Amino acid sequence: MTELIKAYFWPLIGGIIGLLLAVLIITFGFLKTLFVLIFMVIGITAGYYIQKTGILTNVFK
Repeated sequence: MTELIKAYFWPLIGGIIGLLLAVLIITFGFLKTLFVLIFMVIGITAGYYIQKTGILTNVFK
C-alpha cells in the first residue's frame, strides 16, 4: 500500500486539490472560490517570505 502511495503521490495530491476546488465552487460559487484562492496564495507567499528571511525566528529568540 505504501509503494502505491509513493508511486502515485503527485497524482493523488492533484486529485485531492481538484476535489477540494470542485466542492468549493459548488458550495460557494466561482467568484467566492477565486477570492479564497487569491488570499491563500497571498498567505502562502507571505509565509514563504517570513520563513526565508527568518523575521519571526529572530523575534521569538
